[in-house]
Amino acid sequence: MYESNENPLIKDTFLDSKYFDPQYLAEQGTESGLNAFKTIFTSDNLEVVYFILSILAIICITIIIYSTIRIFEIRKKQHAHMHHEIHEFAHKKAEREEKLRQQGKIKNDRWRKLLDHLFSTSENDWKLAIIEADSMLFDLLTQLKYKGDTLGDKLKSADRESFHSLSSAWEAHNIRNKIAHDGAGFSLSLHETKRVVALYEHIFDEFGYI
Repeated sequence: MYESNENPLIKDTFLDSKYFDPQYLAEQGTESGLNAFKTIFTSDNLEVVYFILSILAIICITIIIYSTIRIFEIRKKQHAHMHHEIHEFAHKKAEREEKLRQQGKIKNDRWRKLLDHLFSTSENDWKLAIIEADSMLFDLLTQLKYKGDTLGDKLKSADRESFHSLSSAWEAHNIRNKIAHDGAGFSLSLHETKRVVALYEHIFDEFGYI
């Protein structure tokens, strides 16, 4: 127990009080905790304690079950929304392509095949669309006589005066690199895929490539 080492002839000040002594407080806290534990967990109170713990366990299990059900419901809605978005995109793309085809404006079959990947529900197909678009960009810059063995090198040799969408090219190419380097560890949504493909489309439109 706590013993004071102070001289009894010296009057305690407020700051010298035992209530500011860590050792005294620790001893008192431990003793109070043990007394409370002994008071609560007596043979007479065990049934009440078990009952309270059982109620809390039931509540926790109920919350877990409810949360699990809600997660499945949300995922189901997201899946349905994704299919609806794909259907709407496919419909609008088909209308746009038909209109451009009638006007004779679609001149790159690789781009048309690339867009077909966006109709898929597979994330791997979405990644293939970006990888193919990046390959097309490499071929375009090669045709435009940009120097470099890799697309990154060719982009470094470009300038904004002759390549107005250079920042878009860098952004799209960096996404492609993450796909190539991280593989399955890189998560890609349909919305993000469409956004990145739109960046490539903006670049190709600038140079009349598609």
